[in-house]
Amino acid sequence: MDFLLKKCISFFLMPLPLGVALILLALLFLSKNQHVKAKFTLTLSLVWLFLFSYSPFVNALLYRLENVYPTLHQTPKKVRYIYVLGSGHQSDKNQPITSQLSPTALVRLTEAIRLYKQLKKETANQPKIIVSGYSGLFDDTPHALMQEQLALALGIPKVDIVLRCEPRDTQEEAIAAAEIIGKQPFILVTSASHMLRAMDFFEEKELHPIPAPTNHLASKEHPNYLDFFSSRALDNSTILFHEALGLAWMKLKSIKSFTP
Repeated sequence: MDFLLKKCISFFLMPLPLGVALILLALLFLSKNQHVKAKFTLTLSLVWLFLFSYSPFVNALLYRLENVYPTLHQTPKKVRYIYVLGSGHQSDKNQPITSQLSPTALVRLTEAIRLYKQLKKETANQPKIIVSGYSGLFDDTPHALMQEQLALALGIPKVDIVLRCEPRDTQEEAIAAAEIIGKQPFILVTSASHMLRAMDFFEEKELHPIPAPTNHLASKEHPNYLDFFSSRALDNSTILFHEALGLAWMKLKSIKSFTP
């Protein structure tokens, strides 16, 4: 129940729903002939929607979050496990597996396979890729099985894939990692925007992840200052808000846990 409640609340605290809520509030003020309040709220909603759909503004914020940890170009030695965090999918047997997994899941698993191949060349230990994720609310197929299917299609032996079909979020994935890996160092693969929060969860369990961020969405190179009301920027701002809310919730929980 807490999991579903968290998802529902976070949905309404995203940039687009908040912008729409401000517009509805302006209409409410207008219906009551409160014109000053209506004008102010409508102006605020337009400024809000403009900022969070303006690419240079969103990129500047997201770039800082995505670059807390550098790219892992070369795998460290004496590391055996690569844990690639789950993302979304929509199972459909009429489509190739590359179409069923979300773009985010594709990038994460591809990065994990790149690192796996490096490890296979450089270490005597047989590297393992851990994939995880539950079936979701509207799909009976666990996300971990979808990731395994793509990994097999890309040449990873089944014996080198470890499945965890129960975790529903990053916190539960950290618990699963503790059961499999213990205290030994391992490579953690997730989206660059999600890495800061993921590291907090895994380090909270006294694990030793080596960050391998991927799926970078923001760049300071060649900014398009004329990219107004961009749907892509609005998507990226949603990701930014999701991570900011997650980090704020973690901090709030830690404060509560230390309250005497």
